[in-house]
Amino acid sequence: MVVASASNVDFMIKGVLKFHAFGQELWITTTEIGLSIVTIVILILAFTTDRKMKHAAEIPSTFQNIMEYLVETLDNMVHSTMGHNANKFVNYIGTILLFILLCNLGGLFGLRAPTGDFGVTFMLGIFTFCIVQYQGIKNHGFGHLTSMAKPFVVLFPINLIGELTNPLSQALRLFGNMMSGVIILGLWYGMMPVFAKIGIPSFLHVYCDLFSGCIQTYVFCMLTMVYVNDKMD
Repeated sequence: MVVASASNVDFMIKGVLKFHAFGQELWITTTEIGLSIVTIVILILAFTTDRKMKHAAEIPSTFQNIMEYLVETLDNMVHSTMGHNANKFVNYIGTILLFILLCNLGGLFGLRAPTGDFGVTFMLGIFTFCIVQYQGIKNHGFGHLTSMAKPFVVLFPINLIGELTNPLSQALRLFGNMMSGVIILGLWYGMMPVFAKIGIPSFLHVYCDLFSGCIQTYVFCMLTMVYVNDKMD
């Protein structure tokens, strides 16, 4: 039995469609395709849920029960972490939770997980960073900056670096965990004999896409809530 060569291993971001704009060569990659599919799925889910809720029957349907349970679970999670600040951010947390989760689960449906692209996770980290800093300035004014000089002024550079690295650590944590799954599955599909590609990879997908994807979604959202809530009080 001859095992496939390393040249058959496929876990890289690939260009699908090339076009030119403003004198530059641009590509639509597997990441953009994955993000587009996730966005379309979220929009369909949102419009379907909105329509169902507006025409809800006296006896809830299965779909309505599932949606109400998910919303209630999300609401409880945000309130347990953010307390009285939860109402201001439950929609945002719900949005990024659904977006990241669907991106992470992309591998189950034959997509390359968009969160396996650092450009995606980095922008998610930047969004959180901007919200955190806005809330810090809004609620504490100039004190948001002076608080980083406590208890000693000499600690200001260290605290500032720590503040700036928060979005980077969030992005790298999500990217690293999802990219590792992409690499493991790419190596398996590219280097294993044919009989080993039937059935066995399903267990890898359960761990790398489903289990790890759900855990990393929860971790990212939890860190976002903790960082934001810290600047609210």
